[in-house]
Amino acid sequence: PVVGPLLELKKDLLGTSYRAMLEFGDVVRFAGAPGKYHREATFLFHPDMVQYVLATGADNFYKGDEGYIELRELLGNGLLTADGDVWKRQKRQVQPLFTHKTVGDYVPMIVQEGAEAVDRWRPFADGGTVDLGTDMTRVTLRVVGKAVFGADVEHMLPVFKDRVPYLSKRAFKRSVNPFRPPQDWPTLGNRRAHAMQADINKVVDDLIAGHRRDPNGGTDLVRLLMGASDPETGERLSDDEIRDQALVFLLAGHETTATSLTFTLHLLGHHPDVQRRVHEEVDAVLAGRTPGLEDVRALEYTTMVVKEAMRLYPAAHGMPRQSKTAFDVDGYTIPGESAVVVSSYATHRHPKFWDDPFSFNPERFTPEREKARHRYAYFPFGGGPRACIGQYFSMLESVIVTAMLMQAYEVKTTERKVKLFVGITLRPAEEMPALLFPR
Repeated sequence: PVVGPLLELKKDLLGTSYRAMLEFGDVVRFAGAPGKYHREATFLFHPDMVQYVLATGADNFYKGDEGYIELRELLGNGLLTADGDVWKRQKRQVQPLFTHKTVGDYVPMIVQEGAEAVDRWRPFADGGTVDLGTDMTRVTLRVVGKAVFGADVEHMLPVFKDRVPYLSKRAFKRSVNPFRPPQDWPTLGNRRAHAMQADINKVVDDLIAGHRRDPNGGTDLVRLLMGASDPETGERLSDDEIRDQALVFLLAGHETTATSLTFTLHLLGHHPDVQRRVHEEVDAVLAGRTPGLEDVRALEYTTMVVKEAMRLYPAAHGMPRQSKTAFDVDGYTIPGESAVVVSSYATHRHPKFWDDPFSFNPERFTPEREKARHRYAYFPFGGGPRACIGQYFSMLESVIVTAMLMQAYEVKTTERKVKLFVGITLRPAEEMPALLFPR
């Protein structure tokens, strides 16, 4: 069915798309403005359809929709936003840097940052208040900064704190607004966005320039990118591509994992029974020591908690694509060159696949229940050939940091409706206060 208007999505993307799924079913087309500004987007909610778009039929889709056009203004043409042969080449060049062994080598660094987070919280551990969102952003920026640049990039936090959310929100709003002015028009909004983008690019370019002066100084991702080559052709990444890849890893990597950690701790804070089980598991597995790579697999319940938090609050809340040719789905024919969206936020709440979908229940992710569930009923990292290349890194970081904080503290939060910031990614729209108590 056709519903609309498309601008309703701009006002309330998550609520509008979820209600449309409940009312109209698994295929819903949102119509845009008439005339030359006419645009529309088809949302597909059933896991079978998600699987087709992301995996089995992935060759029929590309990232040519308005959302990715806007996102390229922020992140350049790196692995997240590139398409076609450029993306295939970049993936061949970058994939070897994200094997389980290579990522596992970063565990000591993650543990170090987790320990520093534990220490930073200590002065508040008598019933004091911390802001989970700010603190987890700090942790993940430090982790990803050291992984990408081999350096402490906390000085970048003020640059990112306001600019990245603003540019992310702006990119999303422009992607669903048929009346937006072109990027090169000298409007106040464009000038502000370009200045913010220049600030971000300068910080990243300065860090890369330091690596150029000392090309053999470490094993961080930027240095590895400088030496990466296409195994088929031997071609190396250009300077612009190195900058764009670094931006993707830095911005997307720290913001998405910060969202995961923030909501994991927030949910633990007002589900004391779940938190108690995490405490028990952490005590049994770690026995007072810091975690290693071999411990992560044993932290089964903690991993289930993180996965359930990502089900309810997936940072990558929607994944837009553009169809190359017409395709049939559930009795409908979707034309070629159509905007198609799969929504993890909505599908993660699909009543046919999730009982009581708004409740927090980590037991959904026992091995038995995961095996029995449709593979694409849950896709916080996407799927298919364009699944998030950093998902193993993100899960390691989320589980390790959660375990270390739970090892030291009890967290209490208020059970309240969380206001969400919906940009290119999902994050809290306001402070996420938590009370801390020592264990």
